[in-house]
Amino acid sequence: MPNPFHLAIPVHDLEVTRRFYVDVLGCAQGRSSDTWVDLDLFGHQVVLHLGGISPLERGESLPSSAVDGHDVPIPHFGVVLDLEGFDAFANKLIAAEIAFVIEPTTRFAGKPGEQRTMFFLDPSGNALEFKAFADIEAQLFATCDRWHEHARAKNRPWR
Repeated sequence: MPNPFHLAIPVHDLEVTRRFYVDVLGCAQGRSSDTWVDLDLFGHQVVLHLGGISPLERGESLPSSAVDGHDVPIPHFGVVLDLEGFDAFANKLIAAEIAFVIEPTTRFAGKPGEQRTMFFLDPSGNALEFKAFADIEAQLFATCDRWHEHARAKNRPWR
């Protein structure tokens, strides 16, 4: 098993958000208390913690960053799937009538790092991204030479 990540996120309604992750996303539930719930998100540990108010609940918009013509919500988290798993998961979310921030689409078409991606929010306003590559090993950390040339011109070496 690769090293799973651990992520703790704030939620305003523990039960509603737990049901979303378990019933809609298909997470297995682990340990829990009255204020937190451990979840298995594709082999990674996500912990829902009661507390905090999202920008959406405060009447604010989520911060975003322009990426390949889309406003990507930040922060966000998610999982990289294979193409078959991505398509099956996207179809499951569409059938569940999830409101996408960015509907399933292809980003960086024909470029290094070409990927299928989708963004949506959980009931507490946490942004999730799921993505897939045709060749995860070759594309996940693919570089683009023009990015490196631009960085060198600005004297900011990117890796």
